[in-house]
Amino acid sequence: MFEADANTDRAVGLLRRLAKDRSGNTLALIAAAIVPLLGMVGSGVDMGRAYLASSRLQAACDAGVLAARKKLGTEAPVTGAISPEVAEVGQRFFNLNFSSGAYGSENRQFVMTLENDYAISGDAGVSVPTSVMTIFGFTEIPIKVDCEALLSVRNLDVMMVLDVTGSMRHTNSGDSMSRMESLKSVIRSFHAQLENAKAPDSDIRYGFVPYATNVNVGHLLENGWVTSDWTYQSRVVDGSENYWGPKTTNENWRDVSGDVSAAQEESRYAATYTASVDNSGTWSCPQSTPASTYSSYTEIISTETTTDSNGNEVVTENRRLTQNGKTYWQSLEGQECVVRSQEYTNYVRTYDRVTRQAEQQRSVYEYRPVDLKVAAWRSKLDGCIEERATTEIADYNNVDLAQNLDLDIDTVPTRGDPSTQWRPSNPGVIYARSFNSGGAGSFTPETVRSSQNFANTGTWWFSDCPAKAQKLSVMDEDELNTYLATLAPYGATYHDIGMIWGARLISPTGLFAAENADTNGAERGRHLIFLTDGQTEPYDMAYGAYGVEGLDRRRWSPSSPISLAETVEARFGVACSEVKKRNVTVWVIAFGTNLNQAMLDCAGNGQYFEAGNAEDLNAAFSAIAKSIGDLRISE
Repeated sequence: MFEADANTDRAVGLLRRLAKDRSGNTLALIAAAIVPLLGMVGSGVDMGRAYLASSRLQAACDAGVLAARKKLGTEAPVTGAISPEVAEVGQRFFNLNFSSGAYGSENRQFVMTLENDYAISGDAGVSVPTSVMTIFGFTEIPIKVDCEALLSVRNLDVMMVLDVTGSMRHTNSGDSMSRMESLKSVIRSFHAQLENAKAPDSDIRYGFVPYATNVNVGHLLENGWVTSDWTYQSRVVDGSENYWGPKTTNENWRDVSGDVSAAQEESRYAATYTASVDNSGTWSCPQSTPASTYSSYTEIISTETTTDSNGNEVVTENRRLTQNGKTYWQSLEGQECVVRSQEYTNYVRTYDRVTRQAEQQRSVYEYRPVDLKVAAWRSKLDGCIEERATTEIADYNNVDLAQNLDLDIDTVPTRGDPSTQWRPSNPGVIYARSFNSGGAGSFTPETVRSSQNFANTGTWWFSDCPAKAQKLSVMDEDELNTYLATLAPYGATYHDIGMIWGARLISPTGLFAAENADTNGAERGRHLIFLTDGQTEPYDMAYGAYGVEGLDRRRWSPSSPISLAETVEARFGVACSEVKKRNVTVWVIAFGTNLNQAMLDCAGNGQYFEAGNAEDLNAAFSAIAKSIGDLRISE
């Protein structure tokens, strides 16, 4: 019994000690915790790798769409699609930033889409295999990201200085349209690209300076900016003289058959009064007459040659005239215009057309600088100008703008000071002495008295006034087309006057500062696109922005150390430098020609193009459009 009780007590004590001893639970606890520990550590490793892959995949997606959108540029509104070339660029940048198998990934994918707002969106995805979580049945982690790049254009001024000289009517090899029509088409595309790429809260303004021998800017100038008196190389009548020469008259009219009605009054209307340049006025009849049905036919029946009493030859042609139909005309009677008509019905007459030597009278002119009143220039003249005071510059690296106001793009004229004002171009009164109507002769600075009609070179082709320039303004498609329709190819190539006025119209600190300056702290982007299809081509007989160069000699003379062409290019360079000082980016395009050194110097690296045809020209404008856009990730 005792022994039995003793054994029992020993057993109970052992159990109590075991119950109090916890060291034997460690393995059990570890065994129980091993599975959740593996889950936590494994998920941390696998998810960390997946997070790194996701971040890198997002960066690659962003890089791909940015590269693709930059390549597409502002052509999206025109093409409406992502071209294979654009897609290839986007895919290449994506691949460079997320290589195949990166982070052990599989099934790499990248798809781009052109959105309605011309952004390029991207969807990218990979699968990252798990290393530890696979024991729990999770063999891979799918990763998907999206991205979007938008090219937008914010507040922007674009001034286009366009060569509209006669050579723009030519067609480049491989093109189906003239240079002028090709240019218009490319500008329309350029406008569409920018308009569809602009940000919702921004505006784009477009300006134009068509240039040739001159620029047409008169309508943009205030009255006080233009002088009302100026001196032109012209002529005045200085008497008359008699001379012997051939004179032709129609004589001996005889009715043969048919009928002609008496003149009939059709209608009357009030005449129009117009002030003239010299402050006088004229009345005129501006309305059109009804369409005429009149036609006539003349035939020579016989010709006879005789001599007069002085032995001079007399030629007599006997002619027959046949008339049919109704004709209309109008005449000014006081301050009324009277429209009349007359009708012919197979009306046949004969007459003699006689040419004989006779004493006649002609005017004698004094050819010289003539002071003229031009206060009515705005209504009576074509709108081109003569430049303000300037000098012949010896050192184009150190130009005194106070002495050469033609190259000062900002100074506003002082009313009553002709040296600071512009002068109205007055081509109808210009005569280049002493050149005859065929262009033969030489310059005579001195006054010349002659009955000869010297060359009125102000009206010759190389003196033509181009289409009107336009200040910077917002333009829709219809407004653009209306303006482009005014451009026509005439005149010679004077690059300096185009650059000078392109600079004036875009400068934020000059004549139009109130319209062009930055407002509300928002800086505008400013770009001047200068396009030409030819080299500098001045004519010393031409009448342009500096008068008749060979006579007025304001910036150049026949004895100058450099040629007139070199003078034009040097002044072009000064004007280009001045506009760039106003934080304006200048682009230069040669269309169907090569860029000369003056143009290369003006544009600088990366901002000039040589376009041999319309396709090249479109590529040049598209490159410019891309460069002035704001490329950014939009989501």
